[in-house]
Amino acid sequence: MPGLLLGDVFPDFEAETTYGKIKMHEFLGDSWGILFSHPRDYTPVCTTELGRAARLSSEFSKRGVKMIALSIDCLEDHHSWTKDILAYNCEESASLLPFPIIADSKRELAVALGMLDPDEKDKDGMPLTARCVFIIGPDKRLKLSLLYPATTGRNFNEILRVVDSLQLTAGRRVATPADWQPEDCVMVPPNMSEEEAASLFPAGIYTKDLPSGKKYLRYTPQP
Repeated sequence: MPGLLLGDVFPDFEAETTYGKIKMHEFLGDSWGILFSHPRDYTPVCTTELGRAARLSSEFSKRGVKMIALSIDCLEDHHSWTKDILAYNCEESASLLPFPIIADSKRELAVALGMLDPDEKDKDGMPLTARCVFIIGPDKRLKLSLLYPATTGRNFNEILRVVDSLQLTAGRRVATPADWQPEDCVMVPPNMSEEEAASLFPAGIYTKDLPSGKKYLRYTPQP
């Protein structure tokens, strides 16, 4: 199922993971979810990424987000690689990461979800998975997708920020501006009338004056 679009129902696949066999929708339950893929086990950037994801797992959990990773290696490699990731995090006493890793050695899921990077290949000339991020809502629909090349590691603080924005805007009729952080002011949607905005946002609205005279840059404290 290549080319997932925002709003599409995320595929309910079955997969073998380091936590056992899962069915995706059952694994997610009523939670938000993040699926993030990695090009290969025992590679430097991937090790730093999974290490960072593990360190931030409690922050994702606070937000009701379930995490699951994917790499195109076998379960045996995943379990062995986990020890390296935990050592990188200086957590040698642990035995598992706080989230499962899917084993996709046949690349079936990587192909189905459009994760392959045609420019990055293994020693046999087979394409590796790119660094994909899929954020899935409690309704099992795709809310956000990011696609990084194998050579660029992801910023997991940015992924947390995006989750905060998605969750806020899912429940409130607001938008978040560039570089927004939680507790910053948010923006009033341009299709909301002045009367409705005043009713919904009693903390007040600030409108920036612009040369065009159009009053579309409207800010309000985060509700």
